[in-house]
This record gives sequence, structure tokens and C-alpha cells, in this order.
Amino acid sequence: MRDQAERLREIIDNLKKNQKMRSSLKEAEMSMAKTAAEDKSARIITITSGKGGVGKSNIAVNMSIALSNMGFKVALIDGDLGLANVDVLLGISPEYSMADILHCNKSIMEALCEGPGGIKFLSGGSGIEELVKLNKEQLEKFIGNIGILDSYFDIIVVDTGAGISDNVLSFVMASDEVIIVTTPDPTAIMDAYALIKVISSRSKDKDIKVIVNRAENVGEANNVLEKLVMVSDKFLKMKVSPLGFVLYDESVIKAVKSQIPFLTSNPNSVASKNIRKIADKLINSGAYAEGEIKNSGIRDFINRVYSFLKN
Repeated sequence: MRDQAERLREIIDNLKKNQKMRSSLKEAEMSMAKTAAEDKSARIITITSGKGGVGKSNIAVNMSIALSNMGFKVALIDGDLGLANVDVLLGISPEYSMADILHCNKSIMEALCEGPGGIKFLSGGSGIEELVKLNKEQLEKFIGNIGILDSYFDIIVVDTGAGISDNVLSFVMASDEVIIVTTPDPTAIMDAYALIKVISSRSKDKDIKVIVNRAENVGEANNVLEKLVMVSDKFLKMKVSPLGFVLYDESVIKAVKSQIPFLTSNPNSVASKNIRKIADKLINSGAYAEGEIKNSGIRDFINRVYSFLKN
């Protein structure tokens, strides 16, 4: 009996040691994961426009898929507070939004939706507008929650509203990299220039790129790009880089109606080829490709958005 009791105690002691070892290993793994998350920062790309109706959200959706197809882990955040329609273009109905992260104790992983082409999608809802109401403790908690995105994703695309409202400008000025979408329509070009002018009045160092959408032909697209680059340099002393164009394509209209991104529904269409070329240029040329600009990450981005909205 004594031998059995001693043997039982020995088994229990070994179990405790193994349990303690597993606990220590788990703590070490969590610590390593936390360190990795803190060291890694996602590339934040903000897509905006001077006016609505230029296809900005459609560009954001399909470019996100194109980047994902290139092997990058991509998250898309809908930051258009007035006319949020990324979910419509994706054909999904998000159960939670950023507002639920702020007020309903939902985690960022619960709020993320699975999108086409391997991307993840987060609905902004009224969440961004609510940021300004947070105190320091609440803000730190929120950043700690959403900051996990840095460890999971290589690129985070933020689709803003159109125009020059405070909400739109807070995204634009908080981002290291801004893509402005316009069409060849004269009013769209003027509004794109007006947006560049507002940005230049606040910062001359902002990395601004331009995409021309729904151009009739290559000549028309290049003419618009050259014009915006030239007037921005001449009158604003602001460097603007042409990123590319998406030609008018009937398959885009069909894709919007079917709520399937055109890169998914018709990967061989003219528009799909154009968007892949844009994504390739975004990755393989410019300041980021040459290492002149480092990724700031979602934590810094949210901190800056909060500061702009607060001031």
C-alpha cells in the first residue's frame, strides 16, 4: 500500500512539473508573439477622392484582392462614414463593426469578415467618429485591440469617404501613403486637385499617388495624370506620383451589380489587367520599394487619426 501511495505521489508530482512546464512554454510563446507583434508594422495605404462617384471603393476592393493574389496578407477597412459601401461591393453583411470593438467588447478578430481573394474586411461603421470621445485609457485599450492587425497583416487598405471633411482629412493626414482616385471628368479632376491643395497646405511631405479610373483610352488617362502631376508641382510645390489607370470596362458594371469584385468575376478583363499593373507598381516601385519609407503600422495610424480629430 505504501509503495502504491508513493508511486501515486510521484505521478502527481510529475504531472505538476509537466503542467508547470507547459504553462511556462505557453507564457514564453505568448511573450514571443507579443514581441513579434510589437516589432512588425503593417503598411497603411489610404485610398480617397476629391468627389464621390469616381469608383474609389471599387478600386480599393479590387486592389486589395490584387495585392492578396501577390502573396500579401491584406485587410481592408471601410472608413467611409457617410456612404459606406465596401460590404455591398463584396456582397457580405458584417455582423460587427469598429463601433462594436469600441463599445461592445468585441475583439478585432471577431469583427473581421472573410472577403474574396483571401482578404479580410472590417466595417468602420460609426467607430471612427466615436474615437474622438475616448479618454486616454479607452484609447489605449482600443489601440491594443486593433493593434493586433500589425502582426497578422502585411498591408492594411483604408477606404475613406470623398471630399475634404474633417473625417476624411484625419485619415489622409494620418497615413504615410495616400492614393487619390479621379476620373477624366473635369469636375473630378478639379476636386482631386482641391484635395491635393488642402493636403499640401498641411504637409509637403505626404506621399501622394493618383489613379485615373474609367478612362476611355490610355492617352486620355495619361493626359489626366500628367496634368495633375504638373499643376501640383508648379502651383503647390507638391510631388504627386502617377500610379496608373483603369480603363472603362463593361465587366466592372456587371461586377458591381452582381456584388462580385471584377478581379474575381472576370480576371482576364481589361480592368483586371489594369488593377494588377497598379498593384505591381505599388509594390515594386517608389519610396517603399526603395526602402526610403518604413511602415508605420495601425497603432501609429489610429493615434494620428485620434490626434487630428481631437484638435
